[in-house]
Amino acid sequence: MSETSAAPKFSVSDRNLALELVRVTEAAAVASSHWTGRGLKNDADGAAVEAMRKAFDTVAINGTVVIGEGEMDEAPMLYIGEKVGAGGPEMDIAVDPLEGTTLCAKDMPNALTVVALAEKGKFLHAPDVYMEKLVVGPGLPEDVVDIDAPIGVNLKNLAKALKKDIGEVLLCALDRDRHQEMIAKTREAGARVRLFSDGDVAAAIAACLPTSSVDIFAGSGGAPEGVLAAAAVRCTGGQMQARLLFEDDEQRERARLMNPGKDPDRRLGLYDLADGEVLFSATGVTSGFLLEGVKRVPSGAITHTLVMRSKSGTLRFVEGHHNYNTKTWGAY
Repeated sequence: MSETSAAPKFSVSDRNLALELVRVTEAAAVASSHWTGRGLKNDADGAAVEAMRKAFDTVAINGTVVIGEGEMDEAPMLYIGEKVGAGGPEMDIAVDPLEGTTLCAKDMPNALTVVALAEKGKFLHAPDVYMEKLVVGPGLPEDVVDIDAPIGVNLKNLAKALKKDIGEVLLCALDRDRHQEMIAKTREAGARVRLFSDGDVAAAIAACLPTSSVDIFAGSGGAPEGVLAAAAVRCTGGQMQARLLFEDDEQRERARLMNPGKDPDRRLGLYDLADGEVLFSATGVTSGFLLEGVKRVPSGAITHTLVMRSKSGTLRFVEGHHNYNTKTWGAY
């Protein structure tokens, strides 16, 4: 398409829009990959934010960032409420330009660039607080697990539904002190535990993929990442339950103002987090159990992206070869 051509007006269900989102996460991944292993997580994040924001300028939507880098006075770009896109249908956008800034800085596995898109008003407006999360994959009885039940009970019910011995069930969780009791109870029940240092969006997706050994993702992490995870779970057909966790009344009131008429302490189902038609794209920055990282080659870079659509339930892995020598390099 030439620079003077009229941009197509996408809808959420449009297959071409999914490819546009791939270009957005690719741009952020390539930009942040320059900082891989350099120990400068803020520089890596800044590069991803700038590249992602620029890439959105080419997407024919009227987008509003509802999950982003923070409030307007906290972030120069991709802040909550910022308008992005080249014009078109109104859509809500959830972004994490670099999930796992520390992972990128230390060249550790599973750093990703992530974008989710939904119809206007369909994402939970989540403040930057903790969220308790529970995710299992598709093809299971509804509510086979319960966020309010003891972890041992959930593991027993999940093992039965999976037709597995409980000793074969694998739980994935963030390696945090706050999870020590859950980890101990999981092992006491006879199940296995895989711990990871950062990046719970990738872990939530892993619980929903048939090619993964992860059966359940549990524990608490960032609420914005929870909304992104929910968008991905919607596309896979998995199940997710969640609850916002507050440190004080000020945080609770912030959540109440962001979601008028809703109880901020309520149990959240998957469709409370991400409703309507949803698109999701994630590109690997560093290689992990979900995606290969950016590979720099003499002519440019190679990227690996997972893109999903809730309407079709289709998951596509896209390998992109980006040539530095072309006039359009960086335009995506």
